[in-house]
Amino acid sequence: MRFTSSLLFLGAFLCILIGCAAPPSSHASPSDSQGFVHPGLLHTNKDFERMKQDVAKKREPWMQDWQMLTANRHASLDWKPNAQVIVYRGSDHVHHENYAALFNDAAAAYALGLRWKISGDDAYADKAVAILNAWANTLTSIGGSSDRFLASGIYGYELANAAEILRTYRKWQPTDFHRFQAMMLNVFYPMNHDFLTRHNGAKIDHYWANWDLANMASMLSIGVLADRRDIYDEAIAYFKHGEGNGSIEHVVWKLYPNGLGQVQESGRDQGHTMLDIALLGTICQMAWNQGDDLFGYDDNRVLRGAEYAAQYNLGEDVPYTPYKNSDVTQQEISANGRGNARPIWDLLYSHYVVLKGLKAPHVQAFALKVRPEGGGGNYGPNSGGFDQLGYGTLTFTLR
Repeated sequence: MRFTSSLLFLGAFLCILIGCAAPPSSHASPSDSQGFVHPGLLHTNKDFERMKQDVAKKREPWMQDWQMLTANRHASLDWKPNAQVIVYRGSDHVHHENYAALFNDAAAAYALGLRWKISGDDAYADKAVAILNAWANTLTSIGGSSDRFLASGIYGYELANAAEILRTYRKWQPTDFHRFQAMMLNVFYPMNHDFLTRHNGAKIDHYWANWDLANMASMLSIGVLADRRDIYDEAIAYFKHGEGNGSIEHVVWKLYPNGLGQVQESGRDQGHTMLDIALLGTICQMAWNQGDDLFGYDDNRVLRGAEYAAQYNLGEDVPYTPYKNSDVTQQEISANGRGNARPIWDLLYSHYVVLKGLKAPHVQAFALKVRPEGGGGNYGPNSGGFDQLGYGTLTFTLR
């Protein structure tokens, strides 16, 4: 017994020195999981049960979105992973950009994971796990221009969400899952932390809000996936009090008496403004599933920004205050990309209007306009079409 105790002590000491990833939730005790809900990023088991019932009973609008999912080539068993040793986004004048391989595989892993959870067919889980294992066994770093921090953020949260869906799959071997956790902790999280801490050496207001938001989303999701309460709390703290443009008081920076909140990128273009709203919704939904209400934080400040963006992009006028930072002065709201449609509205509508009973007429109108919401590959082949995981009509719409 004394020898066994010594081995246990030595093992614990080594874990402190080198860091040990937590096991999948199906094998973890409450103390191991730091109190996290699993699965518990964009979707919980309760959500998956609701989706299964809606599809089984062929209810609309869920069935229409299910058909979009199953028709998307990213949700096919024919999908082949294309893992890269180093992902490059943005030109470093040496390497060719190859980040499309990552955003396509992230979209596929997520779509296949959804298809498995709803259909119960293990073949889709096997394919999704094969994609995630390929990246865990291959990826070592992310390079390129400063755009590499967009990759670490957007694709970080997307991969983590796919893995969180699959973490309870009985055939995903614990060693493989731990390897995936380690990749997220060693490749993505250090970049998320570095960007939010140093902002690539730039002035604190240089980078637009979506850069912060993407890395916050990745950080929060990695915290849950890896059972790291410290990482999760770091993201929550930045959302509330961060110095950069992605913290809530900076991204929805100007409040109006009519209940609207001007979004930081509104004077830039509407595509990036919509990306801000998409990432805010993603962050809030993941935190909500862990018991933290960022949706309601600061008197529903996210909703005020969402209503502002929705109202303007539905063709109506909104108030505008000239925006200025260290680099630009924008005297008027930008009409560039006005009407931009992304699969982001059913999440916000379901939470604020259906669940909480609040009034959000423009969010509601936009949700009805873009239904059913597709996923990666339904909004064009370029990166902008893969900035959101999508299928929100199926996954978020509440009865």
